[in-house]
Amino acid sequence: MDRSAVEARVLAEITEDVRDVIGEEYAFDMDITMDTSFGDDLELESIEFVALADRLRERYGAAVDFVGFLATRDVDQVINMRIGEVVEFVVDSQSTPVTTGSI
Repeated sequence: MDRSAVEARVLAEITEDVRDVIGEEYAFDMDITMDTSFGDDLELESIEFVALADRLRERYGAAVDFVGFLATRDVDQVINMRIGEVVEFVVDSQSTPVTTGSI
């Protein structure tokens, strides 16, 4: 499976988790893309980041250390973070090698 297919799968999974964590009606109707921001678009609060980290750990295991990932960023970077950054982090963290093109 090429990287773009893996990213599309992970985006769909993270979108599902984000919608569950937010639990707000508007999130279920929102088109969540790689460019959707956690702060401006989703208005995610800190407790929701914790809940998202738990869901990512449950879904992907210890290899995806979202809390550690957040710890490498300052507050502004976390507030302005896009869904795509998390998708890329998850894909890069998975132990299975991902190809970037066809062979």
